[in-house]
Amino acid sequence: MNRVLVLVLADVETKGDLGRVVNALQTTREFKEAGDEVRLVFDGAGTRWIGELGSAEHKYHRLFESVKDRAGACGYCAGAFGVKTAVEQQDVTLLDEFDGHPSLRTAVTDGYQVISF
Repeated sequence: MNRVLVLVLADVETKGDLGRVVNALQTTREFKEAGDEVRLVFDGAGTRWIGELGSAEHKYHRLFESVKDRAGACGYCAGAFGVKTAVEQQDVTLLDEFDGHPSLRTAVTDGYQVISF
């Protein structure tokens, strides 16, 4: 079984950013459906996607919903980008393992491969 952490750093401003987040969601879904251990982590400006994708009107809302149970978001960055409330409203876990941020070192130590978008 694979252990994968899919890391979303892409902002919400361009079509390229949208392409990256959709690729991250698709990758997460592929690993999830295969029965692998997969985590989806929104970090930095990527935390802004949670509120966007949480809207039922968003084109990729259903894809997000299909993997949301694997998602977490950087607690520090969600606050810094003003989206902490949106993250909480979507029931996405705020991660603060290392100085308010998710710990990629812990993930790697635990055998996760990190794929970033």
